Amino acid sequence: MITALAGGVGAARFLTGLVKLVDEKNVTIIVNTGDDIELHGLHISPDIDTIAYTLAGIVDEEKGWGIKGDTFHCLTALGKLGQETWFALGDKDLAMHVFRTNLLKKGCKLSEVTAEATRLLGLNVAILPMTDDRFETRIVTKRGEIHFQEYLVKRQARDAVYGVKFLGADTAEPAVGVIDAIMNTTKVVVCPSNPIVSIGTILALKGVRDALKKTNADKVAVSPIVAGAPIKGPADKLLWGLRLEVSAYAVAELYADFIDTFIIDTADLAQKGEIEKLGIKVRVANTIMRTLEDKVHLAKIVLGS
Repeated sequence: MITALAGGVGAARFLTGLVKLVDEKNVTIIVNTGDDIELHGLHISPDIDTIAYTLAGIVDEEKGWGIKGDTFHCLTALGKLGQETWFALGDKDLAMHVFRTNLLKKGCKLSEVTAEATRLLGLNVAILPMTDDRFETRIVTKRGEIHFQEYLVKRQARDAVYGVKFLGADTAEPAVGVIDAIMNTTKVVVCPSNPIVSIGTILALKGVRDALKKTNADKVAVSPIVAGAPIKGPADKLLWGLRLEVSAYAVAELYADFIDTFIIDTADLAQKGEIEKLGIKVRVANTIMRTLEDKVHLAKIVLGS
């Protein structure tokens, strides 16, 4: 059994390789929901959808998100009506958000909606939102606090980061199955995701970090930082904003209290010794996933660690 902590495009790409090696029925993916946002009256779960679309083979691979071949006629029409269109919702993609919102309004939990959507997409993996409760990642900037999606998409991560806040972290409970998935697995994989706003959100939930420390599972993390920069996304700006070094070592420090093995890119070989001083085993590999073969190769390294 494999339990993965995930969020964003990097995780989705890695998981594509993993499910080529492991039966989907033996994979549980705990996904960040701090990025969730309501727009046009719809509940949008970007990380859940990116991972589900990717594993279902319908993602727009060039962008890494959305549905391939999608059109944006509704978004264009909304713009003509004076509505904000900074968040690119495709016409096919809208169907998922309508589906999710309708079920949530009927009283279903996000985890129940996600399980049904996963089934309808033909997937056998278990995709668990990290929580069914309100949880919102907000970025502190000179302009004030803004939702993470506004920071990333609307403002294109232009603002200097002065802090990151998790609204709901004090009250949100892990979704049903999250703690069990960590405790009753043979391997926990921390995907190459943003350590602050993808993995950090999951770790901020009550009981998750303690479960990761207590589980008998082997715990492996893959660095999302290569040669001092993220492969994708604003992890560098967030790390700098929190006065942390942008390096594989800095990410290892964030996970050092619970992981057994940390996988770094060959470009970061020089950091291997320093990371090992944290009490963590280190493996060095190519972690840049350009092809399916790269994704499968990295998954093999993770499974063998």
